[in-house]
Amino acid sequence: MRKAWGAMTQSGNGPLSGVRVVELAGIGPGPFAAMLLADLGADVVRVDRPGGAGLRIDPAHDITNRNKRSVLVDLKQPGGVAQVLDLAERADVLVEGYRPGVAERLGVGPEECLARNPRLVYGRMTGWGQQGPLADTAGHDIGYIAITGALGMIGPADGPPAIPANLVGDYAGGSLYLVIGVLAALQHARAEGGTGQVVDAAIVDGTAHLTAMIHGMLAAGGWQDRRGANLLDGGTPFYDTYATADGGYMAVGALEQRFYAEFIRLLGIEDDVPGRDDLAAWEELRTAIAARFRTRTREEWTAVFQESDACVAPVLSLREAPGHPHLAARGTFVDHAGITQPAPAPRFSDTPGTLRRPPAQPGADTEEVARDWRIPSLAVPPEDPCRAEGKDPVS
Repeated sequence: MRKAWGAMTQSGNGPLSGVRVVELAGIGPGPFAAMLLADLGADVVRVDRPGGAGLRIDPAHDITNRNKRSVLVDLKQPGGVAQVLDLAERADVLVEGYRPGVAERLGVGPEECLARNPRLVYGRMTGWGQQGPLADTAGHDIGYIAITGALGMIGPADGPPAIPANLVGDYAGGSLYLVIGVLAALQHARAEGGTGQVVDAAIVDGTAHLTAMIHGMLAAGGWQDRRGANLLDGGTPFYDTYATADGGYMAVGALEQRFYAEFIRLLGIEDDVPGRDDLAAWEELRTAIAARFRTRTREEWTAVFQESDACVAPVLSLREAPGHPHLAARGTFVDHAGITQPAPAPRFSDTPGTLRRPPAQPGADTEEVARDWRIPSLAVPPEDPCRAEGKDPVS
């Protein structure tokens, strides 16, 4: 199924076909945001630096660089700055993830780029934002989600906060908000009389925004400001995870009464447990559920609850997830360029996202981009900045 989906997506250009994006190379949420734009059809050119930047993995396996093209530019040289400004002049969007002030010091900040292209959307991806007491300090996902209250919500009541990889901050609060901001600004820029602008996507802002519903519940008295004491954080016995006989886990989300009734019926304990509305007996109920789950393996319980309305699912690993029957049927994961990876999302009926290219190799597409974007200076080797400015290299 995964290969069939991949073959299907080779046709169609995506809803962002025709949009040109310049990505100044970095790691984490910036490249992921640019990948999402590329998956949706944008022509994303990644500006890589000589010597590389990023993750300590083979670039051929860096999925966040799929569907992109790469040019090699030395921004520490005047010729390299000129090349980036030439790209910005022909682009619709530019994405950068430097610390505040770095792009300006390099000569490729918003002022310089918008002077060349007044309709450019200049997307800035940072953890702390462009202003504030922490703006100039280093940081990572764990710190961003810590100060916004998001990390403090996750984990057991009697243990430390649980670290959700870097999904909540970097990618949910960062990348996705950058993409939303860029697309909104692009719509404005393309409207009659519209202009380009700067999008300040700070991970702390986006992560805080993700907690909007919880803040409403907190204000209404429907959420306690502590872990493991609420409807959606494992505080209830019918919204939690339980170990199975083989060391696996099942996730239970039987919130509504009718789903809960189906859950305890299929679990086989409907006549042996207290009512779910008896809060004083919740620990007794939790103990009974846990004991029952430990009597069978994860695979056996998966078969019991399969296609039911009990809202129970096996907790799968990253390697196991692509093989789940539902995800396989939908083609949620695909095999492309020798890598099993998530397919483009979301889906579009008329302009589907596509997997067109494997992860871009640094500098591999320089001549192609120079031709397609009509920027001859890009074809000049990065170690020869004089020619990029039209000067005699020996003068």
